[in-house]
Amino acid sequence: MISGPVKLSLPTDTYHIKDLLPGAMVLLDGVIYTARDQAHKRIAAAIASDENLPFDLNNAAIYYCGPTPATQGRIIGSCGPTTSSRMDAYTPLLIEHGLKVMIGKGVRSDKVVQAIKKHGAVYLTAIGGAAALYQSKVTSCELVAYPDLGCEAVYKLTVKDFPVFVSTV
Repeated sequence: MISGPVKLSLPTDTYHIKDLLPGAMVLLDGVIYTARDQAHKRIAAAIASDENLPFDLNNAAIYYCGPTPATQGRIIGSCGPTTSSRMDAYTPLLIEHGLKVMIGKGVRSDKVVQAIKKHGAVYLTAIGGAAALYQSKVTSCELVAYPDLGCEAVYKLTVKDFPVFVSTV
């Protein structure tokens, strides 16, 4: 069993997350996608309509974050976590379609916890109030989908040593 701190490369799969222990610190490296309420609603609608998704959910990581625009010389603006429970209505469906890692703050519903356990996913908690720290861990940022949502659009972030803690596995 892994107690942390541990490095986790993204995207990842059940094999690489199954031994994580609640409370362990994890440093993420790789690709995470930002998505909040409205983006989740659109992704769920796309799944229901059998439309193309804005990114491959299989083994993906979603960070519940609405980054602000980058200032001069920065890759990204403030990018702290938002409350995860706001996505709970859509999360089990996304997990069923391959989502493996969710990053946010706060507790999850029983349905989300059951889906995490059933499908071998993980919920990681990011530290609220640490937006400047998270900003410094982003090495690239690219708009992926739903630009009309502004800060709540889907962005592809590449991160290095992005600190989080295991909440539910």
